[in-house]
Amino acid sequence: MFDRGDFLRNIIVVDCISSGTNYIEDIVNRGYNPVVLELQPGGADEDEYKQKIKSNYDVIKYDFDLIYEKDSYDETLEIVRKLNPLLVLAGNERGVILSSKLSNDLGLLGTPIENLDAMTFKDKMHERLCEAGLRYIRGKVVTSIEEAIEFYESESLKEVIIKPVYSFCSVGVRFCSNKNEIIDAMKELFNQKNAYGDDINELLVQERIDGEEYIVNTTSCDGVPRLISMWKYEKVKTSKGAIVYDSACSVNKLNIGEAELVEYAYDVVNAIGIEYGPVHGEYMIDENGPVLIEVNCRPCGLTMPAEYLDMIFSQHDTDSILDSYLSPENFEEQRKKPYRPSAYGCIKLFIVPEDIFAKSAPISNMSSNLKSHYSTVLQSIDGNELFVQTKDLNTSCGHVFLVHEDLAIVREDIEFLRSVEKNAFELILNEEADENYELDEDEIISKLQNIIRVSKKYGNCLLITDQDINDINVFQIGLSDIGNVHGAFDHVLVNLNKSLLDVRSEKRVEILINLFSYLKVGGIIFIPKSTYDYFPGGRKGIESLIKDLNLIIEAPPFGIKNTVIASKNSIQ
Repeated sequence: MFDRGDFLRNIIVVDCISSGTNYIEDIVNRGYNPVVLELQPGGADEDEYKQKIKSNYDVIKYDFDLIYEKDSYDETLEIVRKLNPLLVLAGNERGVILSSKLSNDLGLLGTPIENLDAMTFKDKMHERLCEAGLRYIRGKVVTSIEEAIEFYESESLKEVIIKPVYSFCSVGVRFCSNKNEIIDAMKELFNQKNAYGDDINELLVQERIDGEEYIVNTTSCDGVPRLISMWKYEKVKTSKGAIVYDSACSVNKLNIGEAELVEYAYDVVNAIGIEYGPVHGEYMIDENGPVLIEVNCRPCGLTMPAEYLDMIFSQHDTDSILDSYLSPENFEEQRKKPYRPSAYGCIKLFIVPEDIFAKSAPISNMSSNLKSHYSTVLQSIDGNELFVQTKDLNTSCGHVFLVHEDLAIVREDIEFLRSVEKNAFELILNEEADENYELDEDEIISKLQNIIRVSKKYGNCLLITDQDINDINVFQIGLSDIGNVHGAFDHVLVNLNKSLLDVRSEKRVEILINLFSYLKVGGIIFIPKSTYDYFPGGRKGIESLIKDLNLIIEAPPFGIKNTVIASKNSIQ
């Protein structure tokens, strides 16, 4: 079964999903044999769990051996013991407990087992900070609404955060500003499951800290931590009180208060008791300085590709973590280097505003045009897929990885994606609600004739149209004839509706992108209502596409209404 393991030492990755999948290539490159220990579904739906696991394994380009968690810990321990592993590592949050126990029982490098509660339970990590004399967040674990209200009133708190004691990805996190909101949140959460699929029987009520939020990723070697990467992220509050991720951007040059954050993060790592391996720490800075939100003792999440992280930080988590176990000399060499990210990275997470049955995701054909685009990750759509309103990281419908050496370009692209999300969400997820739409061709022709008359001052016109327009002196072609047109035209008028209604939204975006590619420098293009009404997001959707292609939205002249005018003023 373990061919490569017959002559290579095994390194086991427990729960090898998300960015933990990067371990496999790093283990192979170091000359060891990767073994994945797949966990049981726990309280999660078995079919959904298997599908999730498979999708993570599919991104791994290297061979690995696979073993499975058994019904009892002792059985699992014996299977692992027979492999005589060099290390047992957690690939994701759910693997932290089992990997820590296995490492302890097998006498492998790791963090002492007595620190496990502080590594995994959100209340215990803050208790540990309190004991160490570090700043912590006031909180209490409760099992009833009455206990929560009593704590809220006795501590004279204005706002609180309610979250499961054991969870991740902001699953079950609620922000409450009064008693009624606390009651509603508690009722909701006690009827839900945590991120692992387990019933929620107790909740942590904490004082809300209002400040700027950060991620600090570290790895430790023999009790000494070093910085891998820093991110600053934005969250927003939904209409239902959930705190959800909007974006995360790399911290490249430290601003006021951020060096103190790094010092505090090192103190947190030591207070938790980490001797070897990673801490993906979430922190906040307010007027009183830095404070821990929670630690996660595994690599950073979001399935960040190793190449993407290397482009930004000149290192990636899993490789740096392996250094802390396998190469203390290299760990120390890297620790002495100054923190100098080589490019700017940003991740835009898409927020679903309400439950939607989507059939397509047009943004997949647009995001690659952004100057800082690295990759786009969207949930798969099979037929008519339900996407619930975003309430945590798991219910984001996807995200876009951006990276560039020019910070201004990254900022411009992230703002563009936010604008699309706000103004033309149909470009992100589309219900294809207009599949059976009937056209009023007579009305379309009548309005188009008026636009043609007014636009004559722009010179010779090429009309790309689904309807033949009589009694006008313009050159008309259908969509399929674009490649055969020869000659010079001062402007182009696009009247496409049937051509768009006949295809899904992704194809509509593709059609318009291809059409715009024929626009020459100095060229002007008119997109009337008879076209943009049938494009995802309507007028704002067309304007989003124009911005995506780095074209110019022109101010309309008097006399032309319900028409988007775009131009190209330089070579793209």
